[in-house]
Amino acid sequence: MHAVDSFIKAYLAALREENAAVFAGAGLSIPAGMVDWRELLRDVARDIGLDVDRENDLIAVAQFHVNERGGRHQINQALVTEFAERATLSENHKLLASLPINTYWTTNYDNLIEQALRAARKRPDVKATIQNLATTLPRRDAIVYKMHGDVSQPDQAIVTRDDYEAYEETHRLFSAALQGDLVSKTFLFLGFSFSDPNLNYVLGRIRLLLGTNRREHYCLLRNVRAEDFSATADFEYAKARQELQVRDLRRYGIIGLLLDDFREYTSVLGRLVDLYRRGRVFVSGSGETFDPWSPSEAHALIRELGRRVVQAGFDLVSGFGLGIGPSLLNGVLDGLEAQGSYSLHDRVILRPFPHGELDPVERAGRWTAYRREMISHAGIALFLFGNRRGADSSLELAAGVEEEFERAVEGGLAVVPVGATGYMAAQLHRRVMDDFDRYYPGRADLRPDFEALGNSDENRPIVEEIIRVLTRLREEN
Repeated sequence: MHAVDSFIKAYLAALREENAAVFAGAGLSIPAGMVDWRELLRDVARDIGLDVDRENDLIAVAQFHVNERGGRHQINQALVTEFAERATLSENHKLLASLPINTYWTTNYDNLIEQALRAARKRPDVKATIQNLATTLPRRDAIVYKMHGDVSQPDQAIVTRDDYEAYEETHRLFSAALQGDLVSKTFLFLGFSFSDPNLNYVLGRIRLLLGTNRREHYCLLRNVRAEDFSATADFEYAKARQELQVRDLRRYGIIGLLLDDFREYTSVLGRLVDLYRRGRVFVSGSGETFDPWSPSEAHALIRELGRRVVQAGFDLVSGFGLGIGPSLLNGVLDGLEAQGSYSLHDRVILRPFPHGELDPVERAGRWTAYRREMISHAGIALFLFGNRRGADSSLELAAGVEEEFERAVEGGLAVVPVGATGYMAAQLHRRVMDDFDRYYPGRADLRPDFEALGNSDENRPIVEEIIRVLTRLREEN
């Protein structure tokens, strides 16, 4: 798995630098219920007396049909029939859409990538024709280049050999855009196989566009397996050929990563998402009072924490909790200024709670949904203090902080209550320590660090202990 680990490290860096891209083939959509090229052309091939299972050049099959029938109506109908049907988004689509990827290229005709982005509350700008390239969707979150067309315009889809051979003339602007992205972004090729009729055309286009001026990209591929073949000799031949093909990808600047099963694609993407999210810390907390700290001591601690979190390379998510938010934000600004940066845009997500809803039931429901959305941006949740004034003005533990703890656990975040700050955070710290294996299964090595979060010790400053835990959770996940 060393090669996969190297890919995750490189692609994670590209995500954080906002220059990661995806190039999706048919294999990304097949688990969602879409057909592959062979199934798409099965009836088309039969109509001209061919057995699609005996054909290797499927683009030629499409061209033969147009030659024989004098047009492509049946191919267009097959595209509409097979790709206009509703499909269920695959887990891989959802994982990709959850990442800060703003550039997608695909040879697929379906709209699953766009659906996944919209489900993730993102706004995709779809480019399926040359005309689309000339317009820009306002406030877009991602561009989806459908370089071979879209099911909504089947007559313009790139399917036959004529279409492919004329591509550089008819779709020159797509090639120029792809060239720019290949130079400036790190691509993950996903859903291609060596039998995919699009792959060789795409690779040839890349080499033609870039020559030796290229950066490293990555491609997930499934190992050929013995059960795919009826004879051992056929399997051995296919395995040797695949190894040669993987080495050949290097000519295009693409590192092929062979996985044993398609389910490993989801595992790799899941690790990528988890590690990316572990670079973001959600800070939960509120404070009417800060005993045993004085207000000035508490605000200095919170401000120092904000500074150190940013300087340690973490991004921050906050609901701007009572008594916590302003000091935390000032600390973040301190940390950014020390690094020569003054922009909060890509380092902080602030979600102040929407007050003003008078109906308590409506307010509770809205705030729960609000908390879930806010917490979904992070991979670690940090809990501080947690008290408030009740309806009778008496001091009470903050139920909202407890709910955020529960939502964080529900969302798969690593929960880090700082018991030394008291109040609800202290109760949550005891809850974690009393059932540590539930929250951190198989990670007994983390227990001493978490125990240290329950004590305030001048010789071991609590901010140092917090940063130590956050760093271990990010780097050892």
